[in-house]
Amino acid sequence: MRPRRRPVEHVRPSNRDSTRINDAIRVPRVRLIDSDGGQLGIKTTDEAREYAYGKNLDLVEVAAQADPPVAKVMDYGKYKYEQEQKAKQARKHQSQIQVKEIKFRPKIGVHDYNTKKGHVERFLNQRAKVKVTIMFRGRETTHPERGRDLLLRLAEELKEIAQIESQPLLDGRNMVMLLGPTKNAGVKRDAEDEETELGEEAVQGDGRRQDPEEPAPPDDAAGAPGEEPAGEAEARPAGHAGRA
Repeated sequence: MRPRRRPVEHVRPSNRDSTRINDAIRVPRVRLIDSDGGQLGIKTTDEAREYAYGKNLDLVEVAAQADPPVAKVMDYGKYKYEQEQKAKQARKHQSQIQVKEIKFRPKIGVHDYNTKKGHVERFLNQRAKVKVTIMFRGRETTHPERGRDLLLRLAEELKEIAQIESQPLLDGRNMVMLLGPTKNAGVKRDAEDEETELGEEAVQGDGRRQDPEEPAPPDDAAGAPGEEPAGEAEARPAGHAGRA
């Protein structure tokens, strides 16, 4: 009695999958590998299919260029699922590295330098690499050491969050240095954000902040103007009650 075929929808490959399985294998003979990796020798394709169907598994062509092609017995649906899960995990752990670029002039002013340095610091705290370029013009190319000194100065001032991945290198009229984030990059910003969140939670828990211009609530212990506190009235001797 011929074993029952597996449902077609469970073994049919997706449209993008070019792997040949079961009836899609047209070659007359295959080198058969068992589901546990054992070599079963060269079989006709029909024999190999019958063997796979007998185990309620699929016959999958794994090496089409071999002579004869190699086919393995496996659960193709389970195999595809495991491959998709591995690919998903790989994409999840893959970090996309961004490279930003900031351009300087060798005679940059103090204000512009500090502004661009702030941009570099922000990019590094975002865990991005920064390509710092010094642009030379005219006779400035005769003094490349000025650009190198500027780049090394920048790296030194940001050494807590930046590390030099590519030393300053002259490329035509430009000098380029690549900075990468250190393990401390972004740590300070995360701490400040957490402190801000804690402060906001404290304000919300207090209910509201009192307006400095709003008068303080009346003291319950103080009486109306001209009235004596109740405790003093009770403590005064009876003989003094009629006096003005």
